[in-house]
Amino acid sequence: MTNSTPDTETTVAASANSTQYGSLPNAAASPRRRPMSLPRLQDMRERGEKIAMITAYDATYAAVADHAGMDCILVGDSLGMVCQGLHSTVGVTLETMRYHTESVTRGIRRVQGSVWVVADMPFGSYQESPEQALRCATVLMQAGAHMVKLEGGGWTTATVAFLVARGIPVCGHLGLTPQTVHALGGYRVQGRADNAAVLKQQAIDLANAGATMMVLEMVPVGLSAEITQAMPNCHTIGIGAGNGTAGQVLVMHDMLGINLGKNAKFVRNFMDGAKGVRDAMVRYVAAVKDNSFPQNDVHAWAD
Repeated sequence: MTNSTPDTETTVAASANSTQYGSLPNAAASPRRRPMSLPRLQDMRERGEKIAMITAYDATYAAVADHAGMDCILVGDSLGMVCQGLHSTVGVTLETMRYHTESVTRGIRRVQGSVWVVADMPFGSYQESPEQALRCATVLMQAGAHMVKLEGGGWTTATVAFLVARGIPVCGHLGLTPQTVHALGGYRVQGRADNAAVLKQQAIDLANAGATMMVLEMVPVGLSAEITQAMPNCHTIGIGAGNGTAGQVLVMHDMLGINLGKNAKFVRNFMDGAKGVRDAMVRYVAAVKDNSFPQNDVHAWAD
């Protein structure tokens, strides 16, 4: 029989978790992953490794996502719909985002996780001025976020530059921007025809202002690939934007097939054939990494 010596740090963590009510999974298997950081994300981009991101809103699911090998967690204002039952993200408050960001980061710390946490800045928390954005972003960073995300281009460029200059990493969000869905005329593909050049320029401007990550939602596959190639230091995360982006994100409830409505075209239910939630997340990470998800002809739109 071969004797093996378990990793002491992992064993202690496992013992501590197993004796507590609501035990959480251990951190990723030994050797434990180094904490995700902006330099590590850049290294992944340069090596051509896709970034796997998912939303999470509480300690347990955040810990499971980390254990499944997720690179990034988005504490999304989508919680307004999937957790609170709202009709849109507009009603989500800064205090709600602070609460869920704290919950997520507590779960990750408890299992000594390594995932990068991005927190949404809710509607009304950054539109007034860069100074307002700084105050609200500070709340989310103090709650444990590594980066904040805000929607829109054009006027947001100055706000991004203001935050980045003060040490706050920023993720942009272009294409379909749910906080302004009524102004966009509904949940429609963005970046077609004459608007394509505008959207691409907005993306480049945000990257030049210091944004190091950018969600592209419901943007045609050709345009999203062009934007990705034009911004080597700003990592595009697609949702309904094809597989030419630097990474992918899905709302966790959609990915697990337990949302309250009809699945969008860009969603795949990874619970189909999975043994459980963690296995579904592992399958999602693997599919993003090997570029088998999304499929452009199934989950995205042509130009």
